[in-house]
Amino acid sequence: MKIVVINKLLKDTHREQIRKTAAGIGGEVVFVDKEEDIPSDFKECEVIYGFGMETARTSKALKWLAVPSAGVDYLMKPGVFANEDCIITNSSGSYGVTIAEHIIAVSLLMMRRLDVTYRDSLNGKWGSPLPQKSLKNARILVLGTGDIGCCFARRARAFEPLSLTGVCRSGECDEPVFDKVMKVSQLDGLLPETDLLVMSLPDTQETRDILSRERIGLLPEGSYVVNVGRGTAIDEDALADALDSGRLAGAALDVFRNEPLPEGNRLWKTPNLIITPHVAGNLTLDHTLDVNVGLFCANLSRYGKGLPLENVIDRTKGY
Repeated sequence: MKIVVINKLLKDTHREQIRKTAAGIGGEVVFVDKEEDIPSDFKECEVIYGFGMETARTSKALKWLAVPSAGVDYLMKPGVFANEDCIITNSSGSYGVTIAEHIIAVSLLMMRRLDVTYRDSLNGKWGSPLPQKSLKNARILVLGTGDIGCCFARRARAFEPLSLTGVCRSGECDEPVFDKVMKVSQLDGLLPETDLLVMSLPDTQETRDILSRERIGLLPEGSYVVNVGRGTAIDEDALADALDSGRLAGAALDVFRNEPLPEGNRLWKTPNLIITPHVAGNLTLDHTLDVNVGLFCANLSRYGKGLPLENVIDRTKGY
């Protein structure tokens, strides 16, 4: 069994962990920084851990693509795989901590008005006290109760919010930290009672434009929106209008319909909008990288033993 690992961020300890796991199932492994560096004798590999898009498109020998990302919408398009039976797994479970911390950071940045005071400090201005809001006694709505939504909710609970509500398609979630978990079909009735809306949804037909102009209008005046899922979930023009008018107090977007966000896009000049360049996740924390590699190695052991894999993507659902 030939295994290709495409990841220039791995440390020696990670490579050794993968080597030992591969050896345990009789596999050969090669490490490359980018796909074009795959040696000729590994071009027809059986397993790739990384973003092996060209190999997936051209090789029918590929049986399992393990991507280090959580989102896989880019793999759901026609023609991505030469072998349509290729198993796809993602790395959901490794990004909860880092993205939850990002959500907490940008929420406090907006609510404590730290964006204003920081800009003042860059200009050598002392500034003056500004009205602030708090996560304490806030009504928090978490749209998407997967690993990211639950990790955020556990951390948000420590701030003593007035309510902490989860929303997902099924209306069911095992995470006990939520006060209640509701179905997406009940979203319209929940938005008017929301001070902070946190979105961590994948890109599917059901989630696209879920925060429409009409639903943005249901949010109370002075509320906040944070999106760390996919940019397709929000009507960006409607959000910009709500921020321009001052009806919404702020928003923090890490994801956008078009990335990188084009120069000249109105969002760059929208007031009270925090823009980050899709950096809430990534493999930038040691913890994230450790868990990511651990998930792959656990699955690699299962694969070698013919056992069912975890984090298998359902192509009909898109996640």
